[in-house]
Amino acid sequence: MTEEAGSSVSEENAAEIGSDEEIEREAEEIVEDTEELTAEAEEREKQKDEKVSDERAAERKAGREENPMRRVEIDKVVINIGVGQSGEKLKNAEKILERITGQKPVETLAKRTIQPFGIKRGEPIGCKVTLRKERAVKFLRDVFRIQNRIYESQFDNFGNLSFGIEEHTDLGIPYDPAVGILGMDVSVSLKRAGFRIKYRRIQRRKLPRKHMITREEGIAFFMREFGVKVIEE
Repeated sequence: MTEEAGSSVSEENAAEIGSDEEIEREAEEIVEDTEELTAEAEEREKQKDEKVSDERAAERKAGREENPMRRVEIDKVVINIGVGQSGEKLKNAEKILERITGQKPVETLAKRTIQPFGIKRGEPIGCKVTLRKERAVKFLRDVFRIQNRIYESQFDNFGNLSFGIEEHTDLGIPYDPAVGILGMDVSVSLKRAGFRIKYRRIQRRKLPRKHMITREEGIAFFMREFGVKVIEE
């Protein structure tokens, strides 16, 4: 009788131990499932935050692009022909430049005397034209239709561009033996609305750095507006 009672007790203890182990395993599984669910929830929350931040960044970028004060524009285009001497050659250069731009050029004067070249200070040795607004844009479209490849090194740190045209005949001017071949330098200046504060006579102000045009913005502007190809050196 005693042996039967002892065996029944041991069986009950074994059953209790087995049930405790099952409970512990179930508890561990529940903890693991809870941790997995928590990790998944944290990952979804992180992805949601990243998506929101990307959307906000895109909205800010779109807002800057749509902001008229951030719009990049052509300020002026200066075309210069230097012949190194006055006289008939300079007169021919002025006629060519006026024919290309439709605007009367002004003479450029020597800043100092250079005796080996026979140049005196104050002597006219070249001519230039400054184009603005529609005339500037039209001239650039005509030029980039002929040569649409420019180098990154031709841009300065403020997005302005300078390049050369080797022969004036490339712009549709017939060759004249009496004139010869004339090359020219082109400098393009960019601006944004509000740049006037650094030039005005009354209450002149320094332009904020965040409103300045960067080199990358200048490159993007010419690629977008004129379809030029920018080549890395």
